[in-house]
Amino acid sequence: MARENSKSLRADAQRSAIAILEAAERVLSIDSAATLERIAEAAGVSRTTIHRRYSNRDALLASLAQNAHQLLTEAIASARPQSAPPLVALHQATANILIVKAKWPYSLGLDLSPDLREQVHEHVYRPCETVFRRAQETGHIRANVDLTWARLVYFALLKAAVVTHLDTHDSDATGQEGTFDAATADQTAALIIDTLFTGIGPT
Repeated sequence: MARENSKSLRADAQRSAIAILEAAERVLSIDSAATLERIAEAAGVSRTTIHRRYSNRDALLASLAQNAHQLLTEAIASARPQSAPPLVALHQATANILIVKAKWPYSLGLDLSPDLREQVHEHVYRPCETVFRRAQETGHIRANVDLTWARLVYFALLKAAVVTHLDTHDSDATGQEGTFDAATADQTAALIIDTLFTGIGPT
């Protein structure tokens, strides 16, 4: 019984932590100067709860950035960039990234600590480099294409897709309307990959 109670308390704490981060993303996207108390209210938790978890706003912001980039890391890793066929991996990673970026735009725009910046390079940018290199090795990208430039174009297309989607899908009070569902993310990923590899001219 004690073990079950302990599991239940941990689950409650995890739900509370997620609720705080999601509320912080919504509230701070609208008002970057919002207080911890206002975020606690939006999350449906007490002031004591949020202050017990975060000593100040900087601690909350650091947690937001860490959480968002961890989700981005998991989204990319699940696409198996080192083992799946490169275009399959790129498509799946793109769809996954769109979902994360559309849900956590404020968090992903926060300044990164040196340690987190290094993690992002290792777990976000390096897998992208791997996929593009593998795509070139398998002939999906011409041998004379500069892969650094190709990745920059890809990142620009990703950003444009997220910004366009958020601009045309205003979030409701829950902050969920502006996010990508799986089907829309998949369609948008296909458009990004098609634009990147075939351009906009006639085939």
